Amino acid sequence: MRAILASLTFSLPLLLNSTGIAAKPLTLERIFDDPSLAGKAPVKLKFSPDGKRVTYLQGKVDDYNRYDLWEYNLKDKSNRLLVDSAALFSGPETLSNEEKARRERQRVFGRGILEYKWSTDGKALLFPLNGDLYHFQISTGKSKKLTNTEAFETDARFSPKGNYVSFIREQNLYALELASGKEIALSTDGGGVIKNGMAEFVAQEEMSRMTGYWWAGDESKVAFTRIDESPVEEAIRNEIYADEVKLFNQRYPFTGTNNVKIALGVVNISDQQVDWVDLGKDQDIYLARAKWLKDNKTLSYQWQNRSQQALELRFYDSKTKKQSVALTERSDTWVNLHFDLRFLNDKKHFIWASERDGYKHLYLYRTNGQLVRQITQGEWIVDSIKGIDEQKGLVYFAGRADTPLEQHLYSASIFKNSDAKRVTQLGSYHKVVVAKDAKTFIDNSSAVNKPNSVALRKVNGEFITWLEQNPLNKNHPLTPYLSDLAEPEYGTIKAQDGQTLHYRIFKPANMKKGKKHPVMVNVYGGPHAQRVTNSWRSKNLYFQYMAQQGYVIFQLDNRGSYNRGKAFEAPIYKHLGEVEVADQIKGVEFLRTLDYVDSTRIGIYGHSYGGYMALMAMFKAGDYFQAGVSGAPVTDWALYDTHYTERYLGHPKTNAVGYEQSAVFPFADNLNGPLMIYHGMADDNVLFTHATKLFKQLQDNAKPFEMMTYPGSKHSLRGKKVQTHLHQTITNFFNRHFDM
Repeated sequence: MRAILASLTFSLPLLLNSTGIAAKPLTLERIFDDPSLAGKAPVKLKFSPDGKRVTYLQGKVDDYNRYDLWEYNLKDKSNRLLVDSAALFSGPETLSNEEKARRERQRVFGRGILEYKWSTDGKALLFPLNGDLYHFQISTGKSKKLTNTEAFETDARFSPKGNYVSFIREQNLYALELASGKEIALSTDGGGVIKNGMAEFVAQEEMSRMTGYWWAGDESKVAFTRIDESPVEEAIRNEIYADEVKLFNQRYPFTGTNNVKIALGVVNISDQQVDWVDLGKDQDIYLARAKWLKDNKTLSYQWQNRSQQALELRFYDSKTKKQSVALTERSDTWVNLHFDLRFLNDKKHFIWASERDGYKHLYLYRTNGQLVRQITQGEWIVDSIKGIDEQKGLVYFAGRADTPLEQHLYSASIFKNSDAKRVTQLGSYHKVVVAKDAKTFIDNSSAVNKPNSVALRKVNGEFITWLEQNPLNKNHPLTPYLSDLAEPEYGTIKAQDGQTLHYRIFKPANMKKGKKHPVMVNVYGGPHAQRVTNSWRSKNLYFQYMAQQGYVIFQLDNRGSYNRGKAFEAPIYKHLGEVEVADQIKGVEFLRTLDYVDSTRIGIYGHSYGGYMALMAMFKAGDYFQAGVSGAPVTDWALYDTHYTERYLGHPKTNAVGYEQSAVFPFADNLNGPLMIYHGMADDNVLFTHATKLFKQLQDNAKPFEMMTYPGSKHSLRGKKVQTHLHQTITNFFNRHFDM
């Protein structure tokens, strides 16, 4: 049995890689060091509205957590620093609790410029920094501080014509006229339980709606939500830090309890008069999305019932105050939300995405609600709309027509029957941004062992230039390790219902004929996630490290996970932790057929839903999994929020048995193998209570287990020191119990 690794290296002969550089052994310190082994990693790539620039955020090598704004100028074909964040604001950044929570839900981490907005004419930029707003003029290269208050300004953006900057301050919506500097209060009753123009907790965390207001295109009016949180139960949430315990009174909508009361208003800029939209008699609903039509008088909004089995796209005429339902989506399980609604400039048509045929595809509608045609079809899914060229009658979208393991850019005719045409090359995973004029696109591509490279291309796929080639040459930080990186093996097995499950295996570096190796099954397994792809994830370097320690790493996307169609997702409905575990068992049965796998040393490790899966696997399938590590697990779905939990389990009053059998507690007494549970003690997503409830039951029933807690850490357990210690602990756990 090996003690915890002091240097966290392994003994292998140094190899020469293709560049002639001696290969180095991976260490956990190196994996979680910054800058990461991915090399240069530009993020939040955008075209300027005039199409003359590609802008992106880049972290400083000597101060990696501070981001500046860079540009590639298409005219002179050069990369340059556009805005140095330190020139706008330097020193420690102070954020409101609301902004901290908002960033956590956006998974936005770091300092400096983390968000930026272009004006519609491409002449100015807007930055939120340290609770204030900064306006940057492209022509002069000078910035101006727009606000200077003790209060915090958040969710800031330009109005459509660039005459105003709008923002939220102290739970009210404001517009600032740039020419005069005059502030206009568009709401005044915000405060306490009332929030104007803001997205409620479940909208941010579960609907990916981070805003609560929307400008009309002519700048005459703004639609906004008014949230009343008084019906939501107030809970005391604690965050445990190394030297203190912080208590927060938080209104948290536990599943089965009341949500916020939501109202939708339209306020006129000229006189601040508000008209309230009639959302109907049923007040127990969700407002999922809102968007103005091109006529600037009609507001669309997406109304979703509490069960999430019905979604209506409604049109509200702000002049006549009349409403209509343009279309309705229904499901026997749940309707997935999306952002794929595009109103065409002809003011007669719009494009909409639906899963009505079992797969997410695009449909063309007239604005009177009449279906014109289905644009895409087949046993594959559209990820999202990326751009529209109305002149050529083409829609560009990200999808998986060729393989579910890679995302590609495709084009399809909007008005004519034709097959979708793939633009990007197979063999990589492509995240793209299409320019407003749909003539060029940013191609951010990667593969499982190839970090992201970013190119500028024409919409036919023709290469124009590199924005960040990120070549694996002698200067790249990953190059010394390339020779020892395992190329994973991909394959498929069948689930109990005959559906295809995709898997990925990282094989050990020191394989010898007849030698049996332990297995780490890495799992997430929950909705709206996919792990088996041909794409770069820096976290995979930990699995490479474990493979170099002699482990087999196995990943399987079970039923219930994403990007495979509704029939693949739906089996989890009303009962979580059942088919997901059954599929992971199928994976272990496959592993047992491999002559290099030691079937007596198969462990499972996962975080969040993966942590829940690790517990359920250890409690329900101990004959298959001999050890487990569960990170930040959900243990009791009654402790989770309404929108996420009820989507999959229904309401607790109508599915009490499903809730009971989806919790880990009825099965915990079946634990026989070694188990470690870790959790961040300031987690505001999966609360620390999930872990402590399980600790108590295991202790009461004399079930031995190990635990590791991280003071001050949120759900993602960010930070080099925490991540290094966490993975040291996981490695040591499996090494001890698998005699490595």
